[in-house]
Amino acid sequence: MPEDSQKSGCCAPDGGSGEKRLGWREYFMSVAHLISRRATCTRGHIGAVIVRDNNILSTGYNGAPSGLPHCNETNCRIYRSVHPDGTVEENCVNTIHAEINAIAQAAKHGVSIKDADIYITASPCIHCLKVLINVGIRNIYYDKPYKIEHISELLRLSGIKLVRVHVENI
Repeated sequence: MPEDSQKSGCCAPDGGSGEKRLGWREYFMSVAHLISRRATCTRGHIGAVIVRDNNILSTGYNGAPSGLPHCNETNCRIYRSVHPDGTVEENCVNTIHAEINAIAQAAKHGVSIKDADIYITASPCIHCLKVLINVGIRNIYYDKPYKIEHISELLRLSGIKLVRVHVENI
């Protein structure tokens, strides 16, 4: 059998489709985007995946606490806070962020996430970053930047790496 015939079909490195196989980072970011489609926040759909050793430990998306009305069912209740630099942050009282929901899911099921990585469809807010630091997340992979200037100092002090992983055609 000629060698060339072994490089195509179902046993080829690309599965025979001609498409490049996703790397782990792109794979997990794509999963985070899929999970974001469950989000109920009317202002943004965010998904998060906590991973260690290329295994998914927990997932989360932004929305109301279990069993409570979602923003798409009731009015979104916004509160405003002011950063020391004067910029205004707006958040919904009803919504729990995707990162916190992923952490809560792990805790609920007794899954340790210490020394894990997290993939988030947008970079974390400063409040979520503080929690990610406390639970021992090593690396944060994100797709879309969200107010990174507010978290740069905490990232520097904590040693957590923030890495952009942009995926197309999701």
